[in-house]
Amino acid sequence: MGLYGTGMLMTFTEVAPEDEDEYNEWYNREHIDERVWMPGFHRARRYVAADADARVKYFASYETGTVQDLADPDYMARLAVQSEWSQKVMAGFTKFDRLTADITIDQTHGVCGWLGVTRLFPEEGMRDRLRESLKTAVLPELGKRLNMLGGCLAENNIDVSNAGLVAQGKPVPPGQTPEWVVLLDGATEAAVRDANDGLAEALEDAGIDAVSLDRTIYGFLFGNNR
Repeated sequence: MGLYGTGMLMTFTEVAPEDEDEYNEWYNREHIDERVWMPGFHRARRYVAADADARVKYFASYETGTVQDLADPDYMARLAVQSEWSQKVMAGFTKFDRLTADITIDQTHGVCGWLGVTRLFPEEGMRDRLRESLKTAVLPELGKRLNMLGGCLAENNIDVSNAGLVAQGKPVPPGQTPEWVVLLDGATEAAVRDANDGLAEALEDAGIDAVSLDRTIYGFLFGNNR
């Protein structure tokens, strides 16, 4: 089966090395379980970067019925009141990036051990053409490769993302540009690396400078669902 809905919260986080043990315990023992049981949430997964030069070490995805679940009043209220453990750990984040996305293409299949994450900012004039290419050609071809199990396209919903920032008392950045994230699932690190390279080549052929892409390979750590 594919994803558990058409919405996804994605977070990119990092803490100081001396805080990592507690950070991982918190994520595995409290945070994932807490989020999975919130209204609209269905499955959550977290990963650690396999690349030493990754821009952000940890990645997590939370699948929701729709992206609007991430602006639900109950969820917003819970964001504003975190547990003591959450407050302690989150205060130690050295890097934090949060995206609330519409899943516009879902060609995933099951849960895999490795994930390729590619972040990009396509220009408005090319988005429809690029989305169609990803749907009909690029992702189906990559998903057929040995040890690859599919992928999806997530498009950040800025309005929903800003609602989350406001709920947490954080400023809304000016001049935001919609970000896309392509996730590729595979059974082996080598397969995902190869597929991620293939994706970069396809995006470059479509007119996106490969240098502008933020590409990282992540290994699975923990997940839960209901």
